[in-house]
Amino acid sequence: MLLLLIRFLHSYFGIHVPAAFSYSSTRMLLAAITTLLITIFIGPYCIRKLYELKTGQSIRVEDCPLLVELHKKKKDTPTMGGILILGSMLISLILWMDLTSIYTLIFFVSTIFLGLVGGIDDYLKMKHKNSKGLSSRKKFALQVLLAAAVGICLIWFKSPQIGTYFLPFMKGALFTLKGPLLILGLLITIFVITGSSNAVNLTDGLDGLAAGTLVMSAGVLALFAFLSNNLEVSRYLNILYIEGSSEIAVYLSAMLGACLGFLWYNGYPAQIFMGDTGSLALGGILGIAAVLLRREALLAIVGGVFVMEALSVILQVLSYRYRNKKRVFLCAPLHHHFEFKGWPETKVVLRFWIIALILGLIGIISVKMQ
Repeated sequence: MLLLLIRFLHSYFGIHVPAAFSYSSTRMLLAAITTLLITIFIGPYCIRKLYELKTGQSIRVEDCPLLVELHKKKKDTPTMGGILILGSMLISLILWMDLTSIYTLIFFVSTIFLGLVGGIDDYLKMKHKNSKGLSSRKKFALQVLLAAAVGICLIWFKSPQIGTYFLPFMKGALFTLKGPLLILGLLITIFVITGSSNAVNLTDGLDGLAAGTLVMSAGVLALFAFLSNNLEVSRYLNILYIEGSSEIAVYLSAMLGACLGFLWYNGYPAQIFMGDTGSLALGGILGIAAVLLRREALLAIVGGVFVMEALSVILQVLSYRYRNKKRVFLCAPLHHHFEFKGWPETKVVLRFWIIALILGLIGIISVKMQ
């Protein structure tokens, strides 16, 4: 909206707005500050309303009965806090992003769609305390639908970077898919977006864990999006030039600010949880950003905590099913395993944050070592 307003004032009234307001770097900072302030100042009101709606956190006991004892104090903590995060991000999108950009449209639709999927899931759990919400198949099918729509959109509009894949620390493209092979690219897109969405969802199990880790992952991808938008800089760094990727950087900055503000209330002891409303959508947005930037492999590095959490669940399920009900971990996802080993919740979260920070730095270093 800001860019449209600047163009309108200049075209019809001859008013010259300082050029700095049209810079992507300025809009990134404004987007982050906007979501940070909204989440901090609207947070108490949102928490009160969710308390009134009795959106208490449900505790799963099927695989880890001892979780009831470990997390019983969290039972009445309101969930669906993702409404606060996503709402602030959408306000920031309208204010600071180029509303004519295809990237803006993709993020707008994806945020609302995945937010609704997660919201319905949280609502069903809230209304029916013994309910698991949306069935796994329905939730997965809706995620695949959104991911496929994003992939088809990129193919339909003949996005110049679609089908090209890169590896961190490696100069040039790893391979490029063309023609009928773009179907394979579509499958990769679906895997990355749905995988990222579900991995963040699995990570959201301890106070501040998912939100803090998202801050670091979003920050690194925002930096890559910003660098990819400059032709000379991208040539110098040997990274793909993507015209208009500044809008991706602005939205990821908005996510960074929103998650940082949410941590004000989500840090231990949490006053609110993001729920599936937030985790499914934020994970999906992270995956979509990686696909748009052709940095799927980079996401696997900077989002390594999410990858570890998802793999721990997969290994646990496979081991239980095919090794005569033997478990690899005391409890899955991985953060619960360390809780069962006697680590305090705050120690688990802090150490996972440190790992996420190290992985983020590795991701940043990769841009200079290729």
